[in-house]
Amino acid sequence: MNEERSIAIEEVSAVDAPPRARVDVPDPFAAPAERKRDYLEGFLAQKPAGDTPGEPGGVLYEAVVDALKEIYDPEIPVNIYDLGLIYGVDVTADGHAVVTMTLTTPNCPVAESMPMEVELRVGAVPGIGSSEVNLVWDPAWDPQKMSDDAKLELGML
Repeated sequence: MNEERSIAIEEVSAVDAPPRARVDVPDPFAAPAERKRDYLEGFLAQKPAGDTPGEPGGVLYEAVVDALKEIYDPEIPVNIYDLGLIYGVDVTADGHAVVTMTLTTPNCPVAESMPMEVELRVGAVPGIGSSEVNLVWDPAWDPQKMSDDAKLELGML
């Protein structure tokens, strides 16, 4: 498997110099050139296409996420969204919100009250007509689901 490789070396007597760059300097006394239309003008004025309120980045979706960030785990000084307990937020066009979440453990002391609080807080968001919470245990929560802000707050970073 030991292959010999050789590199061919060629000697040259001279190398042609590369062409020099040419810089055109405008005449400082000439009339200023007409400014071309700014191509970014139209691009910057555009609004995002398909910005629906219930999609991530939409007003209603972000309001639901903000409401979730106001709910704190009683044993850990971090909100349940940054703690990684929220697995999904779905908001329909007619204002129905479905939150899929878990708890740190099935034996969590707030296992009965936390989903109810989430449902009430999300239902209180202006524009949400009804809310529903799906409590799931698979996949199980682990500390890696926490946001960097939560890890920093808990001294894990």
